[in-house]
Amino acid sequence: MDSALSDPHNGSAEAGGAANGTTRPPSTPEGIALAYGSLLLMALLPIFFGALRSVRCARGKNASDMPETITSRDAARFPIIASCTLLGLYLFFKIFSQEYINLLLSMYFFVLGILALSHTISPFMNKFFPASFPNRQYQLLFTQGSGENKEGGRGSPAPGSGLTRPLCPEIINYEFDAKDLVCLGLSSIVGVWYLLRKHWIANNLFGLAFSLNGVELLHLNNVSTGCILLGGLFIYDVFWVFGTNVMVTVAKSFEAPIKLVFPQDLLEKGLEADNFAMLGLGDIVIPGIFIALLLRFDISLKKNTHTYFYTSFAAYIFGLGLTIFIMHIFKHAQL
Repeated sequence: MDSALSDPHNGSAEAGGAANGTTRPPSTPEGIALAYGSLLLMALLPIFFGALRSVRCARGKNASDMPETITSRDAARFPIIASCTLLGLYLFFKIFSQEYINLLLSMYFFVLGILALSHTISPFMNKFFPASFPNRQYQLLFTQGSGENKEGGRGSPAPGSGLTRPLCPEIINYEFDAKDLVCLGLSSIVGVWYLLRKHWIANNLFGLAFSLNGVELLHLNNVSTGCILLGGLFIYDVFWVFGTNVMVTVAKSFEAPIKLVFPQDLLEKGLEADNFAMLGLGDIVIPGIFIALLLRFDISLKKNTHTYFYTSFAAYIFGLGLTIFIMHIFKHAQL
């Protein structure tokens, strides 16, 4: 689901007073500026570093890090699939108890968040391990077939037959080492923190990890595919954000790290602040994979300048900044 939403009034003074019967003091201009600036910075980081990592990912030979290529057909179908998913979630929240739905979603994103965060911090953590660290290699291999077919390895000669056994289709083939297990343990601490407290910092750590992994591992095959995807999602956003209240309702009801949040009352309440500005991960990942494509194109030209990458990155900064400004003026979620 593309959660293209920027709504700073989740729990604003007016909404909070109406719902809770109490009056929440309005956020200060300094607090609002800090929240908007932090959201802008958090949006830029996964795009920039995700684009750089997408270059290494495209050149890599590790099967566990192979990118997922988005074709023109995938791009054309994506807005339809996203619309069905969004509407389905909206109906679920209307029909069933929000508490139980969010409990299931929390468990689901708990597992995904740990894996995404572990993959994100692994390159940085490798610099802190001493040379003497016993870095054993492991492989998680899950194949289709009976034990007889797998005995002796894939494609190995059958004893006494002189023949080669058929290859067993691989379902999962993931290679990792002891350092990855350490990163997985550290990420699990964040996961438990998020599961128990739903703290906004833990939410943002998972959100940033999802965004960076999305930009790194989702690759467009060409510019025309990117234009189809962005054009289709533009229409999708116009309809669901301005034509209905579905997007805003789902985003506010959905207790999962699908959005980055930052409190506007941080200066007054510290880390326990609860008046959040938010930015959907779709506003980061979808433009990010297009910007990453342009970086890979720049590098393929074998020139010292990355004109297309820096131009598109600057355009994204301008567009997101303008969106936040208009959103603040008109007090309405923007696509």
